[in-house]
Amino acid sequence: MATNLAQSQASDGSDQIASSVDSELESVVIRFAGDSGDGMQLTGTQFTHSTALMGTDLATFPDFPAEIRAPAGTTFGVSAYQINFGARKVMTAGDEPDVLVAMNPAALKVNLDALKPGGTVVVDTGSFGARNLTKAGYDENPLESGDLSPFNVIELDISKMTLESVKEFGLSNKEALRSKNMWTLGLMLWMYGRQRSSVVDWLRGKFAKRPEVADANIAALNAGHAFGETAELSGDLGQRTVGKAEVQPGVYRTITGAESLALGLVAGSKLADLNIMLGSYPITPASTLLHQLANLKQHGVVTFQAEDEIAAICAAIGASFAGSLGVTSSSGPGIALKTEAIGLAISTELPLVIVNSQRGGPSTGLPTKTEQSDLYQAVYGRNGDAPIPVIAASAPGECFFAAIEAVRIATKYMTPMILLTDGYLANAAEPWPIPDFDTLEPFPVSFVEANQEDFRAFRRDETTLGRNWAIPGTPGLEHRIGGIEKDYDSGNISYAADNHQRMTDLRAAKIEALGRDIPEQGIEQGDATGKVAVVGWGSTYGPIYRAVEMARAEGLEVSQIHVRHIWPLPSNMEELLSGFDHVMVPEMNNGQFATILRDQFLIDTFNVNQVNGQPFKVSDLVARIKELA
Repeated sequence: MATNLAQSQASDGSDQIASSVDSELESVVIRFAGDSGDGMQLTGTQFTHSTALMGTDLATFPDFPAEIRAPAGTTFGVSAYQINFGARKVMTAGDEPDVLVAMNPAALKVNLDALKPGGTVVVDTGSFGARNLTKAGYDENPLESGDLSPFNVIELDISKMTLESVKEFGLSNKEALRSKNMWTLGLMLWMYGRQRSSVVDWLRGKFAKRPEVADANIAALNAGHAFGETAELSGDLGQRTVGKAEVQPGVYRTITGAESLALGLVAGSKLADLNIMLGSYPITPASTLLHQLANLKQHGVVTFQAEDEIAAICAAIGASFAGSLGVTSSSGPGIALKTEAIGLAISTELPLVIVNSQRGGPSTGLPTKTEQSDLYQAVYGRNGDAPIPVIAASAPGECFFAAIEAVRIATKYMTPMILLTDGYLANAAEPWPIPDFDTLEPFPVSFVEANQEDFRAFRRDETTLGRNWAIPGTPGLEHRIGGIEKDYDSGNISYAADNHQRMTDLRAAKIEALGRDIPEQGIEQGDATGKVAVVGWGSTYGPIYRAVEMARAEGLEVSQIHVRHIWPLPSNMEELLSGFDHVMVPEMNNGQFATILRDQFLIDTFNVNQVNGQPFKVSDLVARIKELA
């Protein structure tokens, strides 16, 4: 969904000023929560689209249950969708919801602790029967026990009012209740002055083959909206206004990290003048990239869902050997299975983009929760001395440009490389100014021409050390490649000791050459020297940005450094870090990037680590900054 916006950006939730003048709010954080069958992700997504069309900036955080089919009504099956929107630039999905919409007791129990003190709870009393209360682990009804006294509680029998609103469409009771998320959405759209038209259009399209279902959902949507208009609700359920924020004029669309990444890979392939072949095996949260690229076949994209992770990456390597851009994607457990084939791509010196959408580990771990704990795996996790480049995306929209950079590096240096995202980046959404493709600098690859005299497949560029790329079947360019060590000059199999030393040194030198081709590390905000540098990578960008901004507003001497190029590190990184008294490194792991910085530069770091499957809270980072500043 794209729209022309001259104004569009809002708050971030951590510092929700929540001040209201005549019901005008600077920022609002809403969390929709219910059973995994209640349609909370659809509800949140449609609220997001309507909010984006109103010219308000936003950030979202979908929070999925790990169980595929958890028993309905249990805490294991709770699904939530949080959105932060407001009248200035939004950097995070918000620390604490202002409003929690709980569709059943389990959703209330799982999410109530996240609600800010004095926040508003909207509950569907129709789902608070004895059976559901027992499933959620309540000994008594929290609506009657006083447990909710610190909050403003709005009790509505949403189930009953939904059934009433759709009874004319002849649906079964079960089908009718599926529309209660639309009733709730209608109420929340009314509360914050959002338009329903985009939701109606979406419903018409989604249920084009079942118009009675579309009509029922639209009726429920309208009924929820009308309830807000006519019930003379007051207090925290009264209507509120969230203003627009000024941004650069342009064409914007709401985009998730997975969508942005897919578009970036396609754009990178066009800039390289190549077609893409994605070999992938389904795994949460990486599967979304496969889904996205499968819908872009008109742009020269081939997708292959393999029978396992090893087959997926080997197919991608084969595609690169044949003259396409091989891409493979997975999460940590799948990357572990791909490791031997990554070594094959290093040995054959073929371009390959490996996307790791990190999740909580180890093993199956927390498959639907976010983490940054695959950094050691990406930088060090191969047998032999086998370095490859590693970069990390920092925001949903920035995944587009990170993907282009990954394609550029892989094709220019004839190397596999890893692009790190995570579960939060893959699923979170934000307004994204659609870039002008014509402003992007091309980097077309050059294949070896047919019948070249003295052809050698492993002849190298003197600057990049990348080898020739010859398409199999081209007359006069017959050659073989493989995983056994090869002679530096001819590419023939070689077990010679001095040659293996030379090839090992070459693989390291190629990464060193790449280090001279990446931008110097800059400062996101603050000065280039000072008391505290907060150094981050990946999806911690938003919370760190807001925390540093807030700390600086209080007069603290703190700067933000955010690193895209993880391996090799930018050439000025050591000099830059030496200009600060303290280096604070927040990570959603137990200190992996901090270890790399100490390994490379012998500096002490102040580590802020979190492995709870959730993004950082800005307030927590501000508190840690104050310890140093």
